[in-house]
Amino acid sequence: MGKHHTYLGKWFADWMDMFVKELHDIFTDGGVLIIFFLGGLLYPVLYNLVYSNGTLDDMPVAVVNHSGGEYSRRYIQKVDASRECAIEYHCADMVEAEDLMREGKVHGIIMIPSDFDDNVTCGRQGVISTYADMSSFLYYKDLTTATSLVMLDEMHTIQAEHYAASGFVGEEAQQLIMPVQSSESMPYNRAASYTIFFLSAALMLVIQQTMYYGSSMLAGTRRERFKRSGYDMVNIPRILSVRGVGRIVWGRAMAYVLVYIFIGTVVLQLIPYLFNFPQRADWWEVEILLLVYLLDCVFFCFTWSTMITRKETVFVLFLSISPICLFLTGFSWPSTAMPWYWRALATIFPSTYGCRAFINLNTAGGTLLTIAPELVAMTIQTILYFVLANVSVYLEYFVVRNYDKIRARRRDFMRSRLLDPDESERIIAGDME
Repeated sequence: MGKHHTYLGKWFADWMDMFVKELHDIFTDGGVLIIFFLGGLLYPVLYNLVYSNGTLDDMPVAVVNHSGGEYSRRYIQKVDASRECAIEYHCADMVEAEDLMREGKVHGIIMIPSDFDDNVTCGRQGVISTYADMSSFLYYKDLTTATSLVMLDEMHTIQAEHYAASGFVGEEAQQLIMPVQSSESMPYNRAASYTIFFLSAALMLVIQQTMYYGSSMLAGTRRERFKRSGYDMVNIPRILSVRGVGRIVWGRAMAYVLVYIFIGTVVLQLIPYLFNFPQRADWWEVEILLLVYLLDCVFFCFTWSTMITRKETVFVLFLSISPICLFLTGFSWPSTAMPWYWRALATIFPSTYGCRAFINLNTAGGTLLTIAPELVAMTIQTILYFVLANVSVYLEYFVVRNYDKIRARRRDFMRSRLLDPDESERIIAGDME
């Protein structure tokens, strides 16, 4: 019993030692603090400010109507009556319309060709061309939405007129036009706001990415110090056995969980409240999701940060990984329509399941049972990454303890291939003199 108590006491002492040391390293590294607190808390605020107006109403549009018939005029009137667009200018040709767009007076152009009314009258396909100002996605969205919805409405109206001319009216004509009645409903985003559409995924992604960049920067700094002065780059006890790896990983992990429980609560609870973001889940459900997500992210970061040898690498990863992770969540493109290799890549990142779970829970108003598949997937990821994190820490510290032997063997190997190891190290370090 005493031995068992001693083992538990030693385990907890090592765990606490790692927990305190990791917190110390986090709060004494200026770069990590900037990424964790300034980046983790400022990015969501900036996103909400930039996309604060998630909808754009009555966007000014110019029309070039070369047809001038009844159908084209009615089409233009319906577009002007839509919420998205307002017809501000009627132009004689495309040159005039392009000048207006270049001057910023309009953000879209609708061009109706001269044969439009003739084609519609004769039952042929009528074509309308649209041109959007691509300086903003909202311009393109509003123009496409308004013209497409009006086109569908006009198609039904024209069909009704043709059936009426053939003697089919009332309910009989309606059944011919729409044999299956359908209606559009967007209960979770009635205004089609881009803010709700985008930020539901972005908020969760910010947590993963800032944690990964900060922990990787810290890992890179330790490795640079080790190369210069033999600093213990993984910051772990001198005596390390296989059974002692778990307490080291858990001690470090809890330091990040403690920091990100605060950051994650602000990002997922306070930020949406301040910006009137839809919050359909109970606060404790969001906190449960956050805790599962944080554990997954922590061990994910420990595993992949092993590959970071220089802290500058983090800034390169920032530009390349974030858009990919955001796309793989499936918020903008359904995952079922992705090729198999993209879906396989998506299983690597906690954000894939975390973003989907948050959207279903908080935006769509689901329950923990609704997001059970995502919670199970993140739990499996957590277990796998915990094992990999243990293996990577043990192997890394094995390299640290045997660094001189490994370096000597490497130099001998290079000399056997008639290579100069000293010159190679200078080139890798960036010393070209």
